[in-house]
Amino acid sequence: MSLDFDKLYGARLFAVRARPYLASALFALHVVESPRTPTMAVDRYWRCYVSPDFVARMPLEELAAVWVHEVSHLLRDHHGRGDRYARKHDLSGPGERLRMNIAADCEINDDVYGHGLPIPRGAVHPDALRMDPGLLMEDYLGMFGLGPFTDGYAWLDCGSGADGGERGWDLGPGDGHGLTDHERDAVRFRVAEAINGRPGRAPKGWQRWAQEAFHPPQPWRELLGAAVRAAAGSSGAGGDYTYGRPARRATALPGVILPALRRNPPRVCVVIDTSGSVSDEELGTALLEVTAIGRAAGGRSRVSVVSCDAAARVAHPLCRAEGIPLIGGGGTDLRAGFRQAQRVRPDVIVALTDGWTPWPSEQPPCRTVVGLFRREIEDDEDYAFPPSWARTVRIG
Repeated sequence: MSLDFDKLYGARLFAVRARPYLASALFALHVVESPRTPTMAVDRYWRCYVSPDFVARMPLEELAAVWVHEVSHLLRDHHGRGDRYARKHDLSGPGERLRMNIAADCEINDDVYGHGLPIPRGAVHPDALRMDPGLLMEDYLGMFGLGPFTDGYAWLDCGSGADGGERGWDLGPGDGHGLTDHERDAVRFRVAEAINGRPGRAPKGWQRWAQEAFHPPQPWRELLGAAVRAAAGSSGAGGDYTYGRPARRATALPGVILPALRRNPPRVCVVIDTSGSVSDEELGTALLEVTAIGRAAGGRSRVSVVSCDAAARVAHPLCRAEGIPLIGGGGTDLRAGFRQAQRVRPDVIVALTDGWTPWPSEQPPCRTVVGLFRREIEDDEDYAFPPSWARTVRIG
């Protein structure tokens, strides 16, 4: 049986009329006839693999709903999220990929149907697995395993675009009909703009996606700079009284000389972790951050740097970041670095570290910011998180 393209494309047009904000994404999919595919499936390159038998037996309205379902996997980056979840939790095998596909379907199906689109036969809904609607794929993955409630979905296969696991029918990245990273981002952007332009047309799940798709968390460099500026501008930081000019309130007290409050640029001491667990690339990043911290503090003349592994070195004044000697390579104990930093009486201490260190038992007499190089530490009982009195920013 050959693929009925007229019916397939008619169903896509039906889907566009029912969900006009998804039009850019639906027309961006490249159709590939694939008898090996059980129903319809997508890959990460925005190809849609279609079984001729499936198209022949599905009513046009339900086929339109499947179009919307499959493109939703790609818009919500379920393949990338599935890969990241698998790496983070050390998951492998077809059973886990099936679980990811089911969880991704639960995220989509709780609000994708209705309002002109019927629910396709066999569609997974969170209620069927005794779970609440409105959650994300990652939430659902932590709430169920394969068992009696999922036996009826063993046939489910929305392709590598739904869970990240490659399929035998995938054409791979070399085929000329796949979308590039930039093209995929452009499609997502157009869909998000269409939803945000008239949000009343889209379900809440799509509105949430459109609001978050192109508004990621602030870059860590901006956060680090903002944390330093906030600490340096806090009450008591960089301030002193001077008799070099009279206070503005002196006119209210004739014959009394009042000092004026002068704001000096804050003193910042940066403690850089140079232990063996910190890579050369991260040390290079630390030097870049020292330069950025100098700008945030209002000038390099008030910044000093301490390199520290298990022992702290001299606090070097910041002239040029590339001229700072970063000596170390052994174990880590930033307590020595904090002691050395406090000798220059800073207004702010900034520690750049991977976090594998004991921390001071008492809060320093100044503001503290920790720039933490990212590590996978969820299951390590020996890892000590930075203390609550420090403002922590994850780097990288």
